[in-house]
Amino acid sequence: MAAELEYESVLCVKPDVSVYRIPPRASNRGYRASDWKLDQPDWTGRLRITSKGKIAYIKLEDKVSGELFAQAPVEQYPGIAVETVTDSSRYFVIRIQDGTGKRTGIVNGMKLGKQVGKAGI
Repeated sequence: MAAELEYESVLCVKPDVSVYRIPPRASNRGYRASDWKLDQPDWTGRLRITSKGKIAYIKLEDKVSGELFAQAPVEQYPGIAVETVTDSSRYFVIRIQDGTGKRTGIVNGMKLGKQVGKAGI
């Protein structure tokens, strides 16, 4: 019942983000933005970071309708939900879930700017 009483707070909104399908890592060297097709995003939309209780959620939403495209629950940072990119401070890799909560296993990269780090994740 306590979980029902928790409020969702909006921590950050980025009105324009680009999402890229990332190729599998060839080694343990980390993700590199230079390996992606940065001029051809697979999806564009809005990003909202919210929190409810002790969990933050990175939500990818349609800019116009607000429909949820995918989300990544972030229980701790650093962790598996959000990873840095080795060759850029403007791109991040997140593991997403679809709108039903099913983990899709798709890894996406986003050009976010430095505002995400200030959101307290």
